[in-house]
Amino acid sequence: MARFTLSERAACRLVGLARTTYRYQPKKRDEESLVARLKELAMTYPRYGYLLLHGLLNREGLVVNKKRTYRLYTEQGLQVRTKQRKKLARPRLVMDRPTAVNQRGSMDFFSDQLATGRHFRVLNIVDDFSREIVGQLVSVSISGHQVARYLSELIEVRGKPEAIVFETKFGVAITAQNIPVKLYFFGAKRIKCNSILFNQVSRRRMRLWKA
Repeated sequence: MARFTLSERAACRLVGLARTTYRYQPKKRDEESLVARLKELAMTYPRYGYLLLHGLLNREGLVVNKKRTYRLYTEQGLQVRTKQRKKLARPRLVMDRPTAVNQRGSMDFFSDQLATGRHFRVLNIVDDFSREIVGQLVSVSISGHQVARYLSELIEVRGKPEAIVFETKFGVAITAQNIPVKLYFFGAKRIKCNSILFNQVSRRRMRLWKA
């Protein structure tokens, strides 16, 4: 304004700036008392987050804007530490490579649907040494007791394998039938843990599609 000899009104109109904004002078806030009270409330209520603490401060008339409370809350490092969920620890068994037929088998479910759109499930059981599909149980719905009964029938025909690899949720139903077979568990939806079974069933499915 001094250089071009313009008045304050003309200069503000020229640049599109309000005169109140031009005249504004920032005011320093005394946040020491607010921070002290915020820490005191955080010590009194250790499980409260910044929103609940802001509500308490707002009742006392110390703060209005919750963004200000959040800024002070994070600057002072008062964030509530959330407890991480502990994962269920299962013992990991080392699976040895089978050296004979009927030494170890694998089983898992695969689902598909008919041309009518109706879904069905297939329980596949594979010998890990010979890669032979020794049994398939097909039904619309297969319960854990059906799995145990079908395993008992296979054991009567082929003999009892030394171990079976399958998904964790079938272990309760099978052990409830008192089948003395060593069990190896793998997590749900982890195909890589049972790749032998997955590869054999995928090849058979492709042959059926091509037929």
